[in-house]
Amino acid sequence: MNENPLMILLYVGVAAYVGNMYWGDYKASQAGQPNSGAMPGATSVPLAAYVIGVLGALLLLGVETGGEIALGVADEQSEMVWFFVFAIVAAGVVEEVIFRGFLVIENKGRALLIGSCVGCSLIFAIIHAHFWSTEDGFEWTFTSKAWLSTGILFANSLWFYTLRFAPWNPNRSIFPCMLAHAASNLGVFVVKLVQGYVVF
Repeated sequence: MNENPLMILLYVGVAAYVGNMYWGDYKASQAGQPNSGAMPGATSVPLAAYVIGVLGALLLLGVETGGEIALGVADEQSEMVWFFVFAIVAAGVVEEVIFRGFLVIENKGRALLIGSCVGCSLIFAIIHAHFWSTEDGFEWTFTSKAWLSTGILFANSLWFYTLRFAPWNPNRSIFPCMLAHAASNLGVFVVKLVQGYVVF
């Protein structure tokens, strides 16, 4: 993602706008006047779903961090400018709406639901661009770090889909996915901060 402050501000603005749309649809649903064109997953959810989601996301972050240390690749991670934290938290809204909201096949049977979750998780992991670099022109980067990071992204995406369609989320709310995603990204920022990869 671009670290230009104006682009980050625009991205945060998009997330706020989408979040506000979701909040409006959620309130209408709670008032007994659901919007027929409501955003996907703008429904109520038990508190436990939020807790389960965040704990699972942080567990995966722990696996990634431990894996980087075990493989000796922690020093290969990229630096992050401090204000980028706003964009990665906002991604918890925007990316969840795209992937867990729209890029999934619902109500067509269990096989298609699971298949779409797996397929879209693969796309989600690959587009985060750990397998290539454009710093000095385009080049492939099939390193241990790239495989680990992409694998964790794939697992994260599967976890977020699980949160959306698990039995503990009977209304298939997207809100636990958003919170878990934001918590995961914020956790990445904290790890980078502790390890000295945040630029002020």
